[in-house]
Amino acid sequence: MTECQAKWDRRYQQPRGEIPTVAEVLTQNQHLLPATGTALDLACGLGANAQFLAQAGLNVTAQDISPVAIQQLQQTAQQSGLAINAEVCDVMITPLSAEQYNVIVVSYFLERSLAPALINALKPGGLLFYQTWCRHKTAERGPTNPNFLLADNELLCLFADLNVRIYREETNLGDVTQGFRDRAMLVAERVV
Repeated sequence: MTECQAKWDRRYQQPRGEIPTVAEVLTQNQHLLPATGTALDLACGLGANAQFLAQAGLNVTAQDISPVAIQQLQQTAQQSGLAINAEVCDVMITPLSAEQYNVIVVSYFLERSLAPALINALKPGGLLFYQTWCRHKTAERGPTNPNFLLADNELLCLFADLNVRIYREETNLGDVTQGFRDRAMLVAERVV
């Protein structure tokens, strides 16, 4: 067991009062999802995004490094009657197959070196839904390690080979008590 896996297992073994929530990049842009196809929820945690995608009619694979999280997702999916292929996977070691997914969702996971593999794993016309934390925050939430925080417009740079359909990053502009703060979201399409 790696140190990373042990860390996430400990986190998911803790009793949780809150119900995992679906990433806003999905809920705000669900109208862009295809009616059918394959989807990947990468670094899925407890799988709120995977469940959302399965309910939308997609054939979903959910991957996470934590066996504890995957076991909980499998139980939830079974109880809900959702067909989700939930699997333990260290995405830093196991490569993604080329042109396999119509939709890929990544929320609150940032590993910059995976950007080319994510692009390659999308089928032509496939969509990437990405949401994670930024360095310029209005509140003390999310990670503090700069390695896990986006610089201004970094998400656009990481996925410059895709056609941007939605992008939102508000930093500290205007009334910081409103809007989509502390995070960036991207919906981008692979056009070949």
